[in-house]
Amino acid sequence: RLMGADDRDADYAHMVANFASLPALGFLCLVGVMGSSGVDLEFSDDDTGVHEPLLLGGQRRGAEEEPGCLRVTPYGDAGILSLATLSWLSPLLSVGAKRPLELADIPLLAHKDRAKFCYKAMSSHYERQRLECPDKEPSLAWAILKSFWREAAINGAFAAVNTVVSYVGPYLISYFVDYLSGKIAFPHEGYILASVFFVSKLIETLTARQWYLGVDVMGIHVKSGLTAMVYRKGLRLSNASKQSHTSGEIVNYMAVDVQRVGDYAWYFHDIWMLPLQIILALAILYKNVGIATVSTLIATALSIAASVPVAKLQEHYQDKLMAAKDERMRKTAECLKSMRILKLQAWEDRYRIMLEEMRNVECRWLKWALYSQAAVTFVFWSSPIFVSVITFGTCILLGGELTAGGVLSALATFRILQEPLRNFPDLISMIAQTRVSLDRLSHFLRQEELPDDATISVPQGSTDKAIDIKDGSFSWNPSCSTPTLSHIQLSVVRGMRVAVCGVIGSGKSSLLSSILGEIPRLSGQVRVSGTAAYVSQTAWIQSGNIEENVLFGTPMDRPRYKRVLEACSLKKDLQLLQYGDQTIIGDRGINLSGGQKQRVQLARALYQDADIYLLDDPFSAVDAHTGSDLFKVCTDVALFYFFKDASVS
Repeated sequence: RLMGADDRDADYAHMVANFASLPALGFLCLVGVMGSSGVDLEFSDDDTGVHEPLLLGGQRRGAEEEPGCLRVTPYGDAGILSLATLSWLSPLLSVGAKRPLELADIPLLAHKDRAKFCYKAMSSHYERQRLECPDKEPSLAWAILKSFWREAAINGAFAAVNTVVSYVGPYLISYFVDYLSGKIAFPHEGYILASVFFVSKLIETLTARQWYLGVDVMGIHVKSGLTAMVYRKGLRLSNASKQSHTSGEIVNYMAVDVQRVGDYAWYFHDIWMLPLQIILALAILYKNVGIATVSTLIATALSIAASVPVAKLQEHYQDKLMAAKDERMRKTAECLKSMRILKLQAWEDRYRIMLEEMRNVECRWLKWALYSQAAVTFVFWSSPIFVSVITFGTCILLGGELTAGGVLSALATFRILQEPLRNFPDLISMIAQTRVSLDRLSHFLRQEELPDDATISVPQGSTDKAIDIKDGSFSWNPSCSTPTLSHIQLSVVRGMRVAVCGVIGSGKSSLLSSILGEIPRLSGQVRVSGTAAYVSQTAWIQSGNIEENVLFGTPMDRPRYKRVLEACSLKKDLQLLQYGDQTIIGDRGINLSGGQKQRVQLARALYQDADIYLLDDPFSAVDAHTGSDLFKVCTDVALFYFFKDASVS
C-alpha cells in the first residue's frame, strides 16, 4: 500500500531510535568483554605460571598461597563509570570463568563494609543516646538511621530519580499516538520523542541497578552490626539476665529478628515513594481525564485506608506468634539440655506432648497472622482494577472526552502504579514485623550486664602479684542475703602454682569465675595483672577441625603448636585419625570422646600466650592413666615451656 508522509516520518523515527541505541549496545558489549581483556598477564622466566596482579596483589601462583587475598575489593575505590556499569567486578568474573575461584582470589572487604566498623558505628550511637538521656530508653531504630543515613540518602536519590523517569513513558504515550495519527506539533517531533524515551529508559535501568545494590549492601551492614551487638550482649549478660534469656532465644534474635530488620532496607524508601508515585500518577491522569482525577484520588485513599485496621490486627498476631515461638524455643532448649534426665525418668512422651501443644499454639497464631496478611493482600490486589473502573466511569458520567492517547496513557499509568499498590500490603506487614523485632532487640539490649568494674586490670610492671583479692564477697544472685563467697583473701605472686581443693559445691569454680569477672561482686576488690586463659570443667568445642580449635584464631607457630599437642597427649590420638589435626570434629566435638575434648580444650589454653592460666578440674573427663600423664607433663614439661613466669590456679 502507499505510505503517507506521516507514516514515513513515523518509520524514520523508529529507524533513528534503533540507530541511536547502537552505541549504547556496543558500549555494554565492551563492558562485558572487559573482564577477559582487562586482566594483565605476566610471564616469568623461572616459572611458567600465569600471574594476575590485580587479583593476587602481584604474588606468584607458584609461591606459597596466603590464607586469603590481601587486596581490598575495588568496589570501595571504583569510579562513577565503573560503579554505573558494575565493571569493577569484571576481572573477578573473568577468573571465575576460567577456573573455580579460590579463597586467594576473593578480595578483602573495604573497611566501611566490615562487621567491626558497622558494629562500632551502631553501638556508639546507641550508647550515646543512653548517656545523653539516662531517663529515656535509647531507640535502636534511631541508632541504625544515624549510622547509615548517608547510604540511605544515596539510595533515596537513586529511588527518586528512578520513580520520576519511570513515568516519562506513560506521559509521552499520548504524544506518540497524536504524532502517529498525523498531529505533528513541531518539526522532528518523532526524533525528539524517541530520544527522550530512550534516555529515560536508560536512566531508569541504571538507577534501578544502583538502588537495588545499595539497599542490599545497607541491609547487610545493618544485619552484621546488629548480629555483633546481640552476640556481644549475650557474652556480657549477668546471671539474672541469663535466666530469662536462653541460648535458643538469643539465636532466635540473630536468626529471625536481625534478619527481618535488615530486610526492611528494601522497604525503607517505599514510605515516601508511594505518595510521590501517586502524585505523579494523578498529574498524568489530570492531563488525560481532567476533573475525574479526583475520583482516582478518592479511590486510592480508600484502598490504602482499608488496610489500616487489618495491619494493626496483623501486628497483634505477629506479637503473639513471636512470643509463642520464643516459649517453644526455650522449652525445647531445656529438653535437649536435660535429655539424659528425661531418658532416665522415662519422661520423653510427657515432654513431647507438651512441646507439641506449644507448637500447636504457635501454629494457631501463625494461621491468624497469615489470614490477616491474606486479607491485606486481597484488598490491594484488586485496588488497580478498582481505581481504573472508578476513574473511567467518573469521566464518562461527567461527559469528559476519552481519546485513544489519553486512555492508553492512563492505562500505562495504572500499570506502573499497580506495582507499588500491590506491594503496599507487604510494606504494611514489614513495618509491623520490623517494629516487633526492633522492640524485641531493644528489650534484649537493655538487659543487665556484668559490671565492668568486677575486676580491676593492673599493668604488669606495676606489681609482682598476678591475682590479688582483698575481702571479696561474691554472689550469683545479688538479691540473695547469703553470698556465694564471702570475705575472700587471695594473693598469687607471678610464677606461682596454686591448687584450690574442696568438696563438691564448696565454691571452687565460683572462685575462678570471680577472677574472670563472671560473678557479681558485692564487696571487696579484685585486681588482675595480665591476660588470662581459662579451661572450664565442661569442655567447650567449636565446630571445625582440631587445628582450628587449638589455634582459636591466633597465628600458627609450628614449633609451639607441636609442643602443645605433645604436652596434652594428643599426638597419639591424631595418629589414629585419618586426616590428623585437619579432622572435622563436628558440632560441639560430637566425634570426640569426653577426654579428647578436654585435652583439646587444654591445648587451646596452653597455646595462648597468657599471663594467667585458670584450670577448672581439667582432668575430670579423662581416665586415671591419661590424667596422671597429663598432670606430670603439665607440671614438668608444659610449665617449663608455656607457663614460665605465668601464674596457674
